[in-house]
Amino acid sequence: MPARISCVCIDAVEPRPLAGFWAAVLGWEVVEEGDEGISLASPGRDLPTLDIVPVPEGKQVKNRLHLDLRADRTSFDAEVDRLEGLGARRVDVGQGPDVTWVVFADPEGNEFCLLRRTVQEMMAELA
Repeated sequence: MPARISCVCIDAVEPRPLAGFWAAVLGWEVVEEGDEGISLASPGRDLPTLDIVPVPEGKQVKNRLHLDLRADRTSFDAEVDRLEGLGARRVDVGQGPDVTWVVFADPEGNEFCLLRRTVQEMMAELA
């Protein structure tokens, strides 16, 4: 049997505010909190979790791994507005002007993308 992703970890100088940001972005809940970090899980408690791990230093360079998100039950434009309202900021990591996604950074500078096709559009194409 192959391995399964258990959690995705994000380093943070201030884990609590970053966990709040990601909980709001994903609609997930804090399921564990301690000195080693904060774990977020989907309402169904499916894997993977998202772990926010305390580190002493701030982010210095572009992430080598990032999350790609899709709007779910809303439009791409509405989701862009919602993410910006939660504190995400648009960043340039070298993407061209005609890409079909938006690159954001979370409050600690970790990059993530919002892809143009919604969850519903992607699922319809796969069917």
